Amino acid sequence: MRYPMDKKQLRQLYKTKRRALSGADIDEQSLAIANQLLALPIWDKTYFHVFLPIAEQNEVDTECVLHLLSGKDKEIIVSRSDFETRQMTHILLTDNTKIKPNAYGIPEPVDGLEVPVSKIDVVFVPLLAFDESGHRVGYGKGFYDKFLAGCKPDVVKIGVSFFEAVPEIADVFESDIQLDYCVTPNKMYQF
Repeated sequence: MRYPMDKKQLRQLYKTKRRALSGADIDEQSLAIANQLLALPIWDKTYFHVFLPIAEQNEVDTECVLHLLSGKDKEIIVSRSDFETRQMTHILLTDNTKIKPNAYGIPEPVDGLEVPVSKIDVVFVPLLAFDESGHRVGYGKGFYDKFLAGCKPDVVKIGVSFFEAVPEIADVFESDIQLDYCVTPNKMYQF
């Protein structure tokens, strides 16, 4: 592999790498990531935004993160995506929240109490790859860049990944929002 690669190349490479993971790998590594999160200086915060994983994409399973947050009595927020406007609506997760996959297989709350982005303290960010400067490669739809751009300036942005950082992403844009941390099963990066 030659670096730097661009986002399109990294997207293809890391989708292939994720497809190669077994269910047991995903469970084990997702738990390792959740355990690494305990070392982060975020536990004084209240509102945590968590993505719900797309099983078909072999994403990091955030169920362990949800258990961790609920065990620490945190307010958990999940989103619904509008693919026409590329906007996300943020909903408070409660025991009564009904979750249903949308047309793209993304688990989403059916309805519930909407939470303004200004309240969100910490965002767990899904990604396919990231570099040593904290730039990330997502699925290329721009949902998270738009969402993070609307958050308060001190929101803590935490990527979670099964794989370590690449040295550099070739085509980073000015509008790309950098992560503050990225956590893998074996390492914690701080940017």
